[in-house]
Amino acid sequence: MNAVAGLLLFLSLPGARTAPPLRPPVEQRMPDAAHKGRWYFAGSGHAVYCVGPVLTITQPNGAFQRVATFCRGNKVIVPLKD
Repeated sequence: MNAVAGLLLFLSLPGARTAPPLRPPVEQRMPDAAHKGRWYFAGSGHAVYCVGPVLTITQPNGAFQRVATFCRGNKVIVPLKD
């Protein structure tokens, strides 16, 4: 009888109950429709995904260089391979 009374007393104390198991975090993804970019072939030989326009800029020696803007990986400007 003392065991039953002790168990009831234990379960009635605040904080005596076990917490529910934690759920794994839900991965937040942007929908693909929000990214309307294109894949480009970079001057380094790698493919890059950019959402900005392609611009032609003048280099210090007077030559022109095509660059893609606002690319994945926090790259603002990536020179393109012609």
